Amino acid sequence: MSTSNDTPRSELARLVRDIAVVRGEVTLSSGQRSDYYVDMRRATLHHAASPLIGHVMLDLLEENGFGPEEIDAVGGLTLGADPVAAAILHAAASRGLELDAFVVRKEAKSHGMQRRVEGPGVAGRRVVALDDTSTTGGSVLTAVEALRAEAAEVVAVAVVVDRDTGVRERIADAGLPYLYALGKADLGLE
Repeated sequence: MSTSNDTPRSELARLVRDIAVVRGEVTLSSGQRSDYYVDMRRATLHHAASPLIGHVMLDLLEENGFGPEEIDAVGGLTLGADPVAAAILHAAASRGLELDAFVVRKEAKSHGMQRRVEGPGVAGRRVVALDDTSTTGGSVLTAVEALRAEAAEVVAVAVVVDRDTGVRERIADAGLPYLYALGKADLGLE
């Protein structure tokens, strides 16, 4: 963590700007074109950014009424959500809080337990669906669908970076609160 007087959120924004924002024309997974890319794996798997992500996201959830007293687990569609869920799990544990994490596969395994949602069971539990960043909301909504099929009570969606491309509205249309830690302005992208 930073040795400066920065808040964890402002320090996270600085790190994401410095290590994850890539300028130049790219095609996003949604098929849309953009003049920048936020490569969140550069941040979610970074030694300094990952712990900040865990604490900033845990704070965000708690501030919005979704702390470990109100929810049981966090996670989302593999690969983007995995390190975010693990960071939140570790942040909660460091505070003496109980919060599980899970991974939603793109499709159920054809062998072993043949599960689509891995980790502690989610049936009957209150969960938050996560993603590192989202352009269309497709990945996180796929996770929501899989979680609901497993009888989880999905209570919110939370992402680290909101690209301000209409995801908020899509998630609201799905009847869920949408939370994000950092927006385009935080990353100098406006």
